[in-house]
Amino acid sequence: MKVQANNAGTADQRREQMLRAALEVIQERGYPDSRIADVAERAGTSPALVIYYFKTKDQLLTDAIRFSEDSWYEAGTARMAAIPTAAGRLEEVVAMSCLPEADSEPGTSWVLWLDLWAQAARHPEVAGVRQKADERWRQTICSLVVEGQEAGEFGPVDPGDFAVLLSGLLDGLAVQIALADPSVDAAKAYELTMRFAAGQLGFTWAPGRGRQAAAS
Repeated sequence: MKVQANNAGTADQRREQMLRAALEVIQERGYPDSRIADVAERAGTSPALVIYYFKTKDQLLTDAIRFSEDSWYEAGTARMAAIPTAAGRLEEVVAMSCLPEADSEPGTSWVLWLDLWAQAARHPEVAGVRQKADERWRQTICSLVVEGQEAGEFGPVDPGDFAVLLSGLLDGLAVQIALADPSVDAAKAYELTMRFAAGQLGFTWAPGRGRQAAAS
């Protein structure tokens, strides 16, 4: 039993190593130009072993997205636990989406999501991962709104409708960030999003409610 547990642990570590390598390669080269061989070289293993774990390049992309997303939510949950207000927690979520210094480990960028969205338009398996990721994202926002309403911080908006609006706004601004639009950098996207959220939810926003307040 102990040998089996050790083997399972080794397999999990090897798989995570490949996923981290995939994230690095896809962000550097783009999904269309990334090869299984590139991921194997980055992970220090063989292409055959990568295929053994992930079967196809599409599965490697979707599994890498899931791994990155789970890590992102884990880091975000830990940060938000130290923030006492719903408005502060909402600001933290927006900061994690827009500001480079808010990226969790493993490091990711919106460029990866551009590849996922492009593939989702043509591949059902990738489309399913995209749908579940968006549902999880909207539910996170919706739950924060409900918390704020119950605490008397937010006004009487529909939480589900607001989640759709905010997630759509962030996704749209993400394209500008990923493409390095000189008119919409990360800081501008963050500010615009928070001004929109404060106006919709009926609270006064000033920088520093979220991560900065928790650290002070």
